[in-house]
Amino acid sequence: MSVTALTLATMTALEPRDTDVAKTSAVPSAAAPEETVLGRSYRALSIGIVSVVLLIAFEATAVGTAMPVAARELDGVSLYAFAFSGYFTTSLFGMVLSGQWSDRRGPLAPLTCGIAAFGAGLLLSGTAGAMWLFILGRAVQGFGGGLVIVALYVVVGRAYPERLRPAIMAAFAASWVVPSIVGPLASGAVTEHLGWRWVFVGIPVLVLLPLALALPQIRRRAAGPVPGAGADASFDRRRIRLALAISFGAGLLQYAAQDLRWISLVPGALGAALLVPAALGLLPRGTYRAARGLPSVVLLRGVAAGSFIAAESFVPLMLVTQRGLSPTLAGFSLAAGGVTWALGSWVQSRPRVEPYRERLATAGMVLVAAAVAAAPSVLIQSVPAWTLAVAWAFGCFGMGLVISSTSVLLLKLSAPEEAGTNSAALQISDALSNVVLLAAGGAAFAALGGGALSHAPLDTSGAGSHPAAFAAVFLPMAAVALVGAWVTTRLREN
Repeated sequence: MSVTALTLATMTALEPRDTDVAKTSAVPSAAAPEETVLGRSYRALSIGIVSVVLLIAFEATAVGTAMPVAARELDGVSLYAFAFSGYFTTSLFGMVLSGQWSDRRGPLAPLTCGIAAFGAGLLLSGTAGAMWLFILGRAVQGFGGGLVIVALYVVVGRAYPERLRPAIMAAFAASWVVPSIVGPLASGAVTEHLGWRWVFVGIPVLVLLPLALALPQIRRRAAGPVPGAGADASFDRRRIRLALAISFGAGLLQYAAQDLRWISLVPGALGAALLVPAALGLLPRGTYRAARGLPSVVLLRGVAAGSFIAAESFVPLMLVTQRGLSPTLAGFSLAAGGVTWALGSWVQSRPRVEPYRERLATAGMVLVAAAVAAAPSVLIQSVPAWTLAVAWAFGCFGMGLVISSTSVLLLKLSAPEEAGTNSAALQISDALSNVVLLAAGGAAFAALGGGALSHAPLDTSGAGSHPAAFAAVFLPMAAVALVGAWVTTRLREN
């Protein structure tokens, strides 16, 4: 499961307090008891938005498979972490903007603009002649992804009633199954026979059909401002400034982490000075100290996503450079994770497990920590490479439990007029944690010789390799995941 998967995990319904506005266009009307997400009322919308998620899933799995080859060809393995963190850095601003935009004007415009920017970023990366252009494309893609992430949350929160939300979000998770299995194989074949660039430039046009199906339904069911906001409500300029500060600060921090000279302490300190107060202003009060309720939900999302994705970003590179696997096999080693992620999401959506949601989240974080800690075992040549696929499948099951539960709890604890802002906070925690932990992991990777892999031969004997560079990424991330297991004990308000 790749980075985009974390942005589309499950969420649940509005609280009973929302019934007084249930008949407005900004919140869903009550569905008949027999109505389903594929019933006549919701069929077009469900098929449209799930198809968008399906194509995003294909993009995520395909890009993850092609990334090591792209980085080597562009002589940019030393900047490998930037290709991921650049996406998250700009997405931070996109998330805040989308939350403001969706709450005040409705989710239709940010969703449409986000898809356009997402596609433009793919085209820019796919045609890049240098690593910095490739990273710039990923940054444009990240801005679009940030807009889309929050807008989709708001669409589901407004268009679907309480009873149907777990089902549509389980469908989101299930839509990752086929891409996770087929995506790496298809991407690997395209990369090896046509070139990695086609993995990027071939995707944008495919999203047009599902958008054409979904947008009219979104316009009918979820357009316009939430009641009380007003169609002409102005944007919160303070939050926009904080969003710019957090994005710029995250970029400086990532740059400093990749440039291991003393002079880099200057941009690093400046980045931290911008990022820390901006994050405190954008996240719910008490997030940094794991205050009970919504703050801990937001914190858990960041800890889970950051630790897992920072580790997963280096899995294909480790298998290609340390075990000599082809890009196809390296990406395919993560394929089972799509099935188990969806299974974890399905398990948490069952009504019978609702009273045990916090325990499920704890179990999920323990599985994540175990999977990440087990990953560097394949650096030992006598350990079969397929053991990583097995461990990662268990980790993805845990992520399905945790990420879905944070989404469920977020909307449960949010008033209708706060859905966009709180969804943005959840995604900011997700993306910011990814940036910070990827920066830390990238710095450790580069410091222990990982950047030299761009010139190292691919041979299974381990000659010329730098296994310690990979271990320095995975083991600290496992420790962060264990911290997340403690945070799960703070999810209940009382």
